[in-house]
Amino acid sequence: MKWLRNWWRRVRHDPEWLRRLLNLYPPYLGAGVRVRYIAPDFRRVAVEMPLRWYNRNYVGTHFGGNLYSMVDPFYMLMLIHVLGPEYVVWDQAAEIVFRRPGRGPVRAVFTLTDAQIEAIRRETASGQPYRPRFTVQITDPAGNVVAEVVKVLYVRRREAVG
Repeated sequence: MKWLRNWWRRVRHDPEWLRRLLNLYPPYLGAGVRVRYIAPDFRRVAVEMPLRWYNRNYVGTHFGGNLYSMVDPFYMLMLIHVLGPEYVVWDQAAEIVFRRPGRGPVRAVFTLTDAQIEAIRRETASGQPYRPRFTVQITDPAGNVVAEVVKVLYVRRREAVG
């Protein structure tokens, strides 16, 4: 099993392998979510979801739970990779606001800026937790906002051991 642990350590830090694994994740397969891109530095991620018979609601638009699931883990995953093992990163809260019905393919693009990362490092330097807020918009092909999601993460520096 040591080979499996070593393989997993190598693979989870490779953006292309992580993208492939996420696309095989059963909840994403079932919802039709596709991770299209993860930047080599993990600062940009693009996710899409077409409208299919199995992910639409009673009135024929995107099911709200699927819209949320397509954006749920990405800011946490991005920060885990960008900040490194010296930091603890958790999802803490989220809010989704539906702006218009999603009647076709939808897309979300996540970005982390140098300013956001620097603010997190500055706010956690003393060892205190910080709860940054990130907003991502889910849009249709015309650029109309279908939903807006605000994620609150919990971030703190790990305590030094020894």
